[in-house]
This record gives sequence, structure tokens and C-alpha cells, in this order.
Amino acid sequence: MRRLKIVKLEDLVPRMAELFSKKNADGFAYSWGAFGKDCVSGLIVGIVAMPLAMAFSIAAGGTPAQGLYTAIIAGFFVSALGGSRFQIAGPTGAFVVIIYDIIARQGMAGLIAATIIAGILLILMGLSGLGKFIKYIPYPVTTGFTTGIGLLIFSQQVKDFFGLDIAQSSPEFIGKWVQHFSAARTIDVATLAVGLGTVFIIVILRRFAPRIPGAVVAISALTIVCYLFKLPPPTIGDVFGSISSSALPIPNFPAISLSTIRDVFPDAFSIALLAAIESLLSAVVADGMGGDRHNSNTELVAQGVGNIASVIFGGIPATGAIARTAANIKSGAVSPVSGIVHSLTLVLFILFLAPAVSMIPLACLSAVLMVVSWDMGNVGRFIRIIKTAPKSDVFVLLITFALTVLVDLTFAVEIGVLLAVFLFIRRMIEIADITPQNNEVITALAMGNVEKNTEKNIKALHSKDIEVYEIDGPFFFGVADMLQNTLLHLAKAPKTVILRMRAVPAIDSTGIAALESFLMNCRGRKIRLIITEIRSQPKNALEKSGFTAACGHENFIATLEEAIESCN
Repeated sequence: MRRLKIVKLEDLVPRMAELFSKKNADGFAYSWGAFGKDCVSGLIVGIVAMPLAMAFSIAAGGTPAQGLYTAIIAGFFVSALGGSRFQIAGPTGAFVVIIYDIIARQGMAGLIAATIIAGILLILMGLSGLGKFIKYIPYPVTTGFTTGIGLLIFSQQVKDFFGLDIAQSSPEFIGKWVQHFSAARTIDVATLAVGLGTVFIIVILRRFAPRIPGAVVAISALTIVCYLFKLPPPTIGDVFGSISSSALPIPNFPAISLSTIRDVFPDAFSIALLAAIESLLSAVVADGMGGDRHNSNTELVAQGVGNIASVIFGGIPATGAIARTAANIKSGAVSPVSGIVHSLTLVLFILFLAPAVSMIPLACLSAVLMVVSWDMGNVGRFIRIIKTAPKSDVFVLLITFALTVLVDLTFAVEIGVLLAVFLFIRRMIEIADITPQNNEVITALAMGNVEKNTEKNIKALHSKDIEVYEIDGPFFFGVADMLQNTLLHLAKAPKTVILRMRAVPAIDSTGIAALESFLMNCRGRKIRLIITEIRSQPKNALEKSGFTAACGHENFIATLEEAIESCN
């Protein structure tokens, strides 16, 4: 089987250095004109990222400042070190539910520890070359938990969107909706009007002026309206206090004990997996929009570094943000410099405009997140899979969705990955087979004139002295049991069994063990075993395992015809 390739450090050259060379392999040379385009796009994306970073952090149980710190620190490192020319990193909707759950169970200290471990896992994924395999997680799994996350985010925002009088929201999905209906009489009309107004502006601008950042315009407009008319909806300042206009916080390196690692490792794994999936998906989208080709392994290493740096500087987990990355490309970005400018824009925002943040109504941010949750949910795609996909895919989709919503996102991700593995195994078994070939071989031999040797071969096969079987497909643990049953279905033991392996591209240790067991059964029944038409990977694997020597080198024959003749 294919070995895992360890990526060399020199292969992880950041796209930044590559682009700043006088002329890279793509014929691109960086210039002052390109720098100007990056500055403009970075400024635009920074403005777009500001409300989203705060909204996602608040929804996840953090503070507005933590969201901004995350976008600044993680955004800088991912752009500077990453494998995509256009990637913009920061807090995202995919992390909202999992961060909220970790903070509820482990506290902020547990989240910091889990994120640092997740960052190390991401770096190891990149160095071990796993980047190109992460994107092969089945579509039903990613659709199931992203749609579930969208529904959970929507549920979390109902309280602030409607201004419901709920002292402490239930962490459970069903319990949360019970609270919402119970508190329906406490709806605040002014708060609801602000929320609806925010959604209305975003939708209208998307329809008629898609290049204008609707969230920024909506939040700015409604904040001004609330301030001028002294409307009562609670603001960020009312709930979280004002954001400090000083520089970034001093880095804090937490002490992580072995017991802490054991406690938070499942959460760290979920963070790493989600960060890998979403960042690589975002990079693939960026490739399609910008004509680039990202380096998956370099991107994972950068995501690992960015996440570690983020929590050390007071942030939360981050990953590649598809919407902000797309906005970056549409705004004319040329290189990762735009991502760095996006981070610097947020720094300037904290230094000079932080007091204005305290006046933003929470209903505005809730409305923005409701729109984001609708985008994430993609109900049309979810229904299309249910209507058109095979039943196995629908089963995986619904299980992942249900576990995400009703149980726990961490558990849903783990089960989703396991389901993906079992789904892959099942499909590999479905396309793999071990079939008797005597009738097909006789027909092939009898084509044209039946010569002396051909006649002998046909007679040998017809008299059941020889049984020919063909293994079709990868010979791994899911297929090995088929071989074990082959001899059991023979009415009469032949003198020779020939296994054709021309259609076996790879074999694993379980497949080798099955062949060894099959060889022992053949010898116990005094049957000669011949392997023919074997390909390079299975041949090398059988030689290294000692099976070739045990079976006998003379029983490995190049062609079927030669194998049959050797039996006469």
C-alpha cells in the first residue's frame, strides 16, 4: 500500500517567499502595482472581518476583543506562512458551537490548552503529508455537520435577536427552544426591529450591490440610528464593557499538565480536524476563484502556528474563512500581503475606533450570525442530497446532522469520520471481488485454432485439475474474508489453484495474512498455489513479508498461459 510521505521542511516554503522572488515558477513578479492592489483588498477585507470576528467570538462564549485578536494574530500568521495565496483566517461559524461547548465544560483555560494541542496536531498533519488526504472526507459528512452547525448558531441567536428575557440560556438544543417559546411574551419590539432591519439591509445589498459589505453597512447604519434615537436594545458595551484601545495583549504561555492533555485531547482533535477541513476547503475555493494552486501541507502547518499564536495572545481557535477569502479575491488581492494588511487594518481599528464598538447593538450581530447560519445550513443542498444521493450517503448525512444538533459536535465529528471510513470500506468491498475464471479462460483459449498446447490447457481446466480465480480490486482487510471462503465453495479439491492478481493495485498486511492462511489451507489439502500477473506493489509487499519465499519463487509466474502450462 501507499506509504505516508514525510514532508521535508524545505518543501514548506511559504507562498510569501515564493511570490517575492524576482520571478516565480508561474511567471509572476511582485510589483508596486500588485502591492497597491493588496493594500486595497486587505483594507476591504479587514472592514468586512471586523463585525464577523466579534460576532463569532460572542456566539462562541468569548468576548468581542478575543474575536478581533484572533483575526489579527491567526490572520497574520496564516497569510505569512500559509500555502494559499489568498487565504484569510480568523474566527468562523464552524467553530462557534464547539468552542461554546468546550468553554462550558473546561473553561477558557481548557479551550486554550485544547487549541495549543490542536495547533501541534495541525503542524504534525502538515509535516506528515496528510494535507492532501483531509479533503477526501465524504461530502455527506461535511454537509451534515455544517448544516447542523448552522441550525445551532441560528438557535443561539434567537434570544438576542428577539430581545427575549432569558437569564441563562440552556446549553441543550431542545432545552434552548423550550426557553424561547416559554419567553415568547417577552419579545422586545425595538430589539426585533433592529435585528430585522439588519437582515433587510444585508439581503437588499446582496441582491442589488453585492460588492458592498452588507454586514458593515447594516451594523453602522443601525448603530447610528439606535444612538441618535436612544433606542433601548442592549449594546456590546452594556454586556461586555468597552474594548481597550491599547495594543494587543501580552502573550501568555499557559502550563499544560499531562492530566489536562488527557482531558482536552478529544476536543483538541475536533478543533484540529475542523480547522483542517475548513481551511483546505477554503483554499480549494480560492484556487477556483483566483487561478492559484495551494499547498495543502504548508497550509496545515500555518494553521497550526496561527492557532497556537492566537490563544497565546488572548484569542480563540481560527481557520480559513471562505467568505472572507472570497471577498479578498473579489477585491483584487494578488498575494498573501493582502491578508497581512487585513490584520493591520484590524489593529488600527482597535487603536483608533475601539470606543465606537461599545455602541453596537447585540441584535445587529445576532442578525449577521443568523444570515451566516442560513448560508452555512444551505438547506437546498441538504435536501438535494436526501432526494438524489444513495441511501448510504443519506444515512451518513442524517446521522451526522442529528448528532451535531442533539448530542455534541465533537462526538458528531468523530462518528462522522468513522462513518466515512466504513462507507469507504463498504464501497471498496462492493467493487472488489474474487471470481472463478475457468469458463472465461477456456473461451479465451479456444478463440481461433485450437493448437496442441491449447487443447491440453483446456482439458486440464475442464477436468478440474486446475481452478483459476481472479482477485479484482485492492486486496485489503475488507476483502480478505472473500479469499478465506474460496476453498470452502469448491466441491472437489483441484490439483492447482491459480490466483490472477492483474487487477490488484495494492495489498495490505491483512491481505498478506489472508494469502498466508490460504497457502496453508492449500498445502493441507495438497493443492499447489500459483500467483500470476501480479503488479509491482503487491509483489514487493509479498517479497518483504516472506510470503514469496514461503510459497516458492517458482510459483510466481508472469502470465496465465505459462502458469497453466507449468501444471501439465
